[in-house]
This record gives sequence, structure tokens and C-alpha cells, in this order.
Amino acid sequence: MIYEGKQRIWSDYQKEIPDDHYFYVRSCIRQAFFTGSEVAFLDITRNRLGKDIFESEHHTTCGGIAYHSDTIPHETVMTIVARQFALMHKYGYENYVCSCITSFGVYAETLETWREFPELQAKIAEILMKTCRLEFAKPKYIVHASDLIFKFRYQIAARAVHKLVNVRTGKPLKVVEHIGCHYSKMFPSKGVGGAEYPYVLAGMVEAWGGEVVDYPERRHCCGFGFRQYFVQANRGYSLSNTHKKFESMEPYHPDCIVTNCPGCPYFLDRWQYVIAEQTGKTYGGDGRGIPVLTYEEMAGLVMGYDPWDLGLQTHQTPVESLLDKMGIVYDEKSKYLGKGGKDLGQPAHPSCLKI
Repeated sequence: MIYEGKQRIWSDYQKEIPDDHYFYVRSCIRQAFFTGSEVAFLDITRNRLGKDIFESEHHTTCGGIAYHSDTIPHETVMTIVARQFALMHKYGYENYVCSCITSFGVYAETLETWREFPELQAKIAEILMKTCRLEFAKPKYIVHASDLIFKFRYQIAARAVHKLVNVRTGKPLKVVEHIGCHYSKMFPSKGVGGAEYPYVLAGMVEAWGGEVVDYPERRHCCGFGFRQYFVQANRGYSLSNTHKKFESMEPYHPDCIVTNCPGCPYFLDRWQYVIAEQTGKTYGGDGRGIPVLTYEEMAGLVMGYDPWDLGLQTHQTPVESLLDKMGIVYDEKSKYLGKGGKDLGQPAHPSCLKI
């Protein structure tokens, strides 16, 4: 009875994720921060798994950064969102998948607002027709891209070239999973596992052979926080948030960190450099820091993608220590080569992080 009760409770934290036929919307900042992640997502889902993932060149930003920075009103954001959904409907899709966690939160908030205030929905539909000549529609399902990789985690495991296992010791790699705040803290029912037990990244790690690290500040913000970073005078708050997380996870000796948000990997990656510059301290035990991955990059490594095709050379905290542990063979000389072998030039090496 106790087990059955737990199962019933856990069922409340589950999420229905359709298997196929999605309208895909990219993130406005992920393409700049982690250049290969979205390309990897599309290649894995379309070409490796044979899924119908459609995207249109006409989609735009969701407006989330401007909205959360208080520079545009909610009705403007809702009109932008309505246009995105209308494009989905125009191309014959009803399942909507987005790359950005902030977008995911904005879409969830918008749909909840329309549900609570149908008169506002009618107003937005009218504005949409007047401004864009598009028919108002809502998705049947809305998921984040990490939800899809989570759903296909066992299919990816079946195609694995590498596992999240230290090839030298045979032991599972210790992985810190960090969930973006806008994934499930705003609307817990929209994320796998809710706000208390988010499982979307932990499920990937476990399916691919790794061990999830549980530590005191596991659910603490990465430090981005919009106003913490966008307002220059507040950036000390951003850094202190990230520093608190690293101090908390350090005793558990993680091999890497995986995230599902555009901002989280950026700050967990870059702030390691800043902390080292300011204090002389590095995390990771060998002076190289703790590699930080997006979930697409982690999936790509498991499936045997070339790390430089995934864009791992753009990370400020070096990833070679993780590649070596996983037994991934890579060409050091091609790390900074572009298309056709063009030399892109090497960045200056920091004095505080070993490269």
C-alpha cells in the first residue's frame, strides 16, 4: 500500500509528451552562447531518431527577456506568443517544442492567463488578426526540448557510442544536473517531476550510465536571475549565487554539470573563470574547473558526435578532462578550425584555469 501510494503521488508529477510531429522554435541567445546545441538537437531527433521536427524561418523571439526585464508589457508578449502559435497552426502542427526555458515559462504563463481570462484571449486574437493577418490557435501540447530528449533517452542509450562512465575506473561519472528556474518553478505541473523532484535531466544521466549528485544547493538559482545580471550594478549578486552553488557541490567531486536552460550553462561556465580570477580558486580538483554541458551536448557525446562539432571549444571552462574520462578520442589540432579547415585563431589562455 505504501508503494502504491507513492506511485499515485509520483503520477501527479508526470507529463504527457507526444512522440512525434513538433513545431520547433529556437532560442534567441542559445545560438550565440552554445552554437552547436540546437543543431545537435535537430540532428538527433530528425536524422538519428527519424522524428518530424519542423521549424519556420518566420518565427521570432518570444519576448521573454524584455518582459522579465520590465521593458515591454504583458499584452505585447502575449501577441508575440500568439503569432508563434499561429505559425504552428498555419503549417499544420499542434505540438509545440521550444529550445529556451524562459520561452517555455512565457508560453506556460500565457496559456494559463488565457485560460483564466478568456476575454483577454479574445482581445489578443483580435490584435493578432489586425496586425499579422493570422488565425489564432493554441497548441494541444507544449514541451521543452529537454522533455523530448528525456522521452527518447532510452532510444539514445541504445545508440550510445560512449556512456557517462569513467573508462579508467569503470565507475559512473558524477553529474550535477541543474534545472532552469523557468522550467518548473513557475508552473510545476508543466515540468517532468514538478518543482520539487524535477527528473528531466536526472533521467537522462541515469539512462546513460551516470550518477546524479545530490547536494544542498541543488535547486539554487544559477545566478542569472535577469535583473541580477542585466543591471550591471547587481552582477555581484549573480556571481555570489553561482559561487554558493560551487562551494556546495565541491565536496561531492562532480565530473561535470548538465543544464537545460540557455543562461544556466553560460553562467556556470563563465563564472568559474571569474571566481578563479578573483580568488585563485578552481573547482574540479585538477585546476581545470568542472565542465558544463547542455543536455544536447551531453546527448551528442553519448552518441559519438565530434566534441568540436558540438561547439565544446566555445566553453570557457575546458571540457577535455570529461572527454578523457569518457574515453572520447578528439583531435586537439582541430579544436579551433572552422568549416573547410579554416583557422579561426586561438583565444588567449587564462592564467587561472588550466587548458
